[in-house]
Amino acid sequence: MKSDMIIRLISGIFTLILIMNSCNNTLDIDKKAERIHTETLTLDSHTDTPMDMLRWNADISQNLDGSPWDGKVDIPRMQVGGLDAIFFAAWVGQGPRTPEGNRRANDKVNRMIQAIHNAVEANSDRTKLALTADDARCISKTGKHAIYIGIENGYAIGRDLSEIERFYNLGARYITLCHVENNDICDSSNDTTEHNGLSEFGKNVVREMNRLGMLVDVSHVSDKAFYDVLETSGVPVIVSHSCARAICDNPRNISDEMLLALAEKGGVIQVAIYTEYVKTPEPNPEREAVEKALDEKYPNYDQMTEEEKKPILEEHYALREKYPLKLATVSDFVDHIDYIVKLVGIDYVGIGTDFDGGGELIGLRDVSQMPNITKELLKRGYSMQDIQKIWSGNFLRVFREVEKGKE
Repeated sequence: MKSDMIIRLISGIFTLILIMNSCNNTLDIDKKAERIHTETLTLDSHTDTPMDMLRWNADISQNLDGSPWDGKVDIPRMQVGGLDAIFFAAWVGQGPRTPEGNRRANDKVNRMIQAIHNAVEANSDRTKLALTADDARCISKTGKHAIYIGIENGYAIGRDLSEIERFYNLGARYITLCHVENNDICDSSNDTTEHNGLSEFGKNVVREMNRLGMLVDVSHVSDKAFYDVLETSGVPVIVSHSCARAICDNPRNISDEMLLALAEKGGVIQVAIYTEYVKTPEPNPEREAVEKALDEKYPNYDQMTEEEKKPILEEHYALREKYPLKLATVSDFVDHIDYIVKLVGIDYVGIGTDFDGGGELIGLRDVSQMPNITKELLKRGYSMQDIQKIWSGNFLRVFREVEKGKE
């Protein structure tokens, strides 16, 4: 009897020691992750925040958590999340490829770029416009956030190559060649074949971007267009917000063969946190039926003004509340980074969230939770040097190579 009590006592003490050690290890990881995150130059290569600026007059000087549009990015939360540099993408959906359609797309992007400039100027004590790869660190050292401009969908240039240089002079440093439909530049990963990849005009677009020292972004393009861009470009290219197709079989994601070709050319894939790209969604027939009915109800959505779109967007937000999507996790997201690192090495992967464009995870609801990525990478054994490459080093390497190729 006495011996049984002693055994139970020893067992209890041993269990308590294990629990305490586990707690200490967790605290150690938390502290180390916090230190590494603070000492790392962090960069997010893709957010759609400018659309909220244009559509909702989003004021990024304020904490937008709980806003009607569920904003994910603002300066207060960038500070909390320790995000040093960010690309604000001026996105335009695909519309009619006509002179009037091209003009409207161009005008919309112009207004978003102006909104970015206005926001930076209004918050000059905390932000500064970034134009070069080196600006990210230089601006961060002053205690400010580096704000870069990207353009999502080359539809904005219509068929006018001179528009590329004009956008470059306005501060844009990458163009995503297309979006979810084909345009005059190339075929989209979500559309049928039209150009068999990159059109002849598209090849000239890539060459002009090379000449200017502008990053070519191949997120959203078809597989054939992807390879055509690699063949046409004289410098490495970026994938600003995509994931590994081997883990989540979505045409928007990048196959093993494409990843290998990208790495061989010295490019970089910035992994997105868009749940449908991170993890194959569980079937949700009710939600899918309502989404389809809503799309059919407004067939001319892309041709509407922003004011006309607002009530429709509110219907979409209500749908999401009623039929919530089961979100992937930070761990699921880092699985993609792991996979890519094992396939092509540590030098070809980074982070491009797609915040304010649908990007959201459990544990990464908004930009304030960015340190959770660093913590998960640390838990998986990544060194500080590796984490710094993932957060910005790899992307900025490509950026510098593109700058060197400028004519």
